[in-house]
Amino acid sequence: MTTVSSPNATTRRRPFQKNRPFQKNRPSNGKRPFNWRRATARILLGLAIAVSVLPFYWVLRTALSTNGSLAANSASLLPADFNLGAFERVFGLQSASDAIAEGGSGASINFWQYLLNSLLFSSITTAGAVFFSSMAAYAFARLRWKGRDGVFSLFLGTMLVPPIFTALPNFLLIKNFGLLNTMLGLVLPYLFMTPFAIFFMRQFFLNMSREVEEAAMLDGAKHFRIFFQIVMPNAAAPIATLALLTFMGQWNEYFWPLLVGSSEESRVLTVGLGVFKSQSPQGAPDWSGLMAATLVSAIPVLILFAIFGKKIINSIGFNGTK
Repeated sequence: MTTVSSPNATTRRRPFQKNRPFQKNRPSNGKRPFNWRRATARILLGLAIAVSVLPFYWVLRTALSTNGSLAANSASLLPADFNLGAFERVFGLQSASDAIAEGGSGASINFWQYLLNSLLFSSITTAGAVFFSSMAAYAFARLRWKGRDGVFSLFLGTMLVPPIFTALPNFLLIKNFGLLNTMLGLVLPYLFMTPFAIFFMRQFFLNMSREVEEAAMLDGAKHFRIFFQIVMPNAAAPIATLALLTFMGQWNEYFWPLLVGSSEESRVLTVGLGVFKSQSPQGAPDWSGLMAATLVSAIPVLILFAIFGKKIINSIGFNGTK
């Protein structure tokens, strides 16, 4: 039996329509509605930036003021009696009588010698720690040898030991070697490798692809050649990050250089600033001169951030492949 369908029962096909994402209704003027969450986040971010920048501005304000006017204008946000005499004292361009006349202590600071010692101490220890730690991290990540995981756990365990516990044994060792007040005595405990640097580089090497290294081994390359010609060039970003972190730590080091480098020839900048603060013939420290020296001492770290800042950002999401 044949059934005849009526025209009304015929299913009509609708034209194809693309799936469009849901869009909120916007005002007729085309402007986005006010977002309270975004505004609150921006306000909080601005407050965080202001809190972070305020100490640096206060240091600059103190450095551009005279010591005699700081007490009388302690609540002022602008420099009190604007003067560049503090920077002149730091660079050795001002006599003791002029410094005392401007409210300074009259003490002198061998800034350029201290700055050179800090640069040598930080650069040598950074180069040695990054190089040897990278080699050790590659051995822990790629080479297979008995007790590897146990030795690596022992290295990580040393991160839990406070540095104050190793200061006295290291001091006695440096003293017995006759290396007190020498640059070698300063850099020797930090020269080779640190647990954090080994852990940092090992995590990167574990994420690197093994294909290029295996191909190089098939061509007859040994581990040293693979490390220097393949691994190190690919690890430029994390090496730059580790070098900057290590340099900053060594630049701010105070306790060990104070123990070993007490002479004028081996004194680093952090120790020199502490000695300069304690030299107060008039009973009060030269705060403007101290703040000026602190600002100048921060310039090398700012330069390093400007040079390696992009590499540090790239190393955050770098997975070891190209």
